[in-house]
Amino acid sequence: MPVPAPAMPPARVLMGPGPSDVSDAVRQALARPTIGHLDPAFISVMDEVRDMLQVAFGTRNALTFPVSATGSAGMECGLVNLIEPGDRVVIGVNGVFGGRMCEVARRAGAEVVPVAAPWGEPVSLDALRETLAGQPTALVCLVHAETSTGVLQPLDGLRALCDEVGALLLLDTVTSLGGTPVDLDEHGVDAAYSGTQKCLSCPPGLSPVSFSERAMAKVRGRTTPVQSWYLDLNLLGRYWLGEGGKRAYHHTAPVNLCVALHEALREVLLEGLECRFARHQLHGEALWAGLGAMGLELPVDPAWRLPQLTVVKIPEGVTDAAVRGRLLHHYGIEIGGGLGDLAGKAWRIGLMGAASTPRNILTCLAALGSALQTAGFTPRGDGIAAAEARLGRG
Repeated sequence: MPVPAPAMPPARVLMGPGPSDVSDAVRQALARPTIGHLDPAFISVMDEVRDMLQVAFGTRNALTFPVSATGSAGMECGLVNLIEPGDRVVIGVNGVFGGRMCEVARRAGAEVVPVAAPWGEPVSLDALRETLAGQPTALVCLVHAETSTGVLQPLDGLRALCDEVGALLLLDTVTSLGGTPVDLDEHGVDAAYSGTQKCLSCPPGLSPVSFSERAMAKVRGRTTPVQSWYLDLNLLGRYWLGEGGKRAYHHTAPVNLCVALHEALREVLLEGLECRFARHQLHGEALWAGLGAMGLELPVDPAWRLPQLTVVKIPEGVTDAAVRGRLLHHYGIEIGGGLGDLAGKAWRIGLMGAASTPRNILTCLAALGSALQTAGFTPRGDGIAAAEARLGRG
């Protein structure tokens, strides 16, 4: 075959459900020299990545590290290590990713008991309590920030509920880590997984995870081997933590991606977690104000609406693909379409990490207004003015 030209991806403004924009510093870190995955210099990077992830997760868990794969592998890592065949596992399902956890847990041999909630709402503590009903349960799983619906799951009361039935608590923090407080230790979360491509603003390809000592006791006490060799925490721990001061080879880690994550986490900590959370909240509210002023419906209640991922109902008579296509090809802006029950019915607009800026909010509102008019929908009011007022610029 003829040798193709070099791949030159176009510059985009990434305002979908992920990946998010990546800073120049993180891109430059990705291009630094490649070294060995057991090189002493890389071991230092690993240690610092672990330390910074502990801060971001709000935990002292020793086994906190990035799995060498995307967030879905982080999900599998948590489930296959903490589930043995026949275990009763209760999973909250209020969107696509709760449903995905059910599928992974079934493949690991669990007796899966889903607890459903309407899309656009969190899973209620009462529904969980009724399902648990004092029955011994190995694991309770919830999506902290459901990317398909833009819902933030409240965490208060979950630890006490799990303690009543002797269950471990696992949390999907793919869209929350770095954008919304996670605080694993404060909430008694035993295991969590995330992704680098959302609010951490690092290229996709790594899945930060964290496991408590209580979770690791379960892993070490298993009577059956972990289903996945690649994701076995007993083996991964020897690489990321070492034994007797030595790291055991397990796999060839994506060295350059880990260096990029190191830089992305530095940016998180230099900004400060509280400042970062406040920025995402303010910018989310500004986007909501602008969309509302335009006459667009936001179906998720503000009480549990994610500031970094907003679901917008597509107006009657407007074609999903036509508007998103115009935004992409005329303005270079990517927003997401709906998943599952919301496919063709909603858009998902992300303001994550480096993409969460006033400029992106105002540019998106202007471009969306123009695209909607082309599609036959006339915005009701001035979305830009409403957004600027919330940003304090009015």
